[in-house]
Amino acid sequence: MTNAQRALQLLGLVRRAGKLITGETFVLAAIRNGSAKLVLLASDAGSSSQKQFRDKAASYEVALNETFTKDQLSTAIGSARTVIAITDPGFVRKLQQLLAD
Repeated sequence: MTNAQRALQLLGLVRRAGKLITGETFVLAAIRNGSAKLVLLASDAGSSSQKQFRDKAASYEVALNETFTKDQLSTAIGSARTVIAITDPGFVRKLQQLLAD
């Protein structure tokens, strides 16, 4: 099993733990209020969504990752989403460690 597959499995665990925010409006709110520690944006998201989340994450100094596609993110969390945010620093550390290797 690759680290990318492990990372996707970890997203399912994050969701079950209640540390995942899904949906564009909710993720933007989480970035603004500081609860989002990592934003995962689908690599095949629309150009306006990409610009919006890249700019917002940069201005609020929130880590942004665009490793996975919409299909991969949606399958991992069990619902169709283009962008998700993780609110738990421990899960963020583990996910970044898996994606860095």
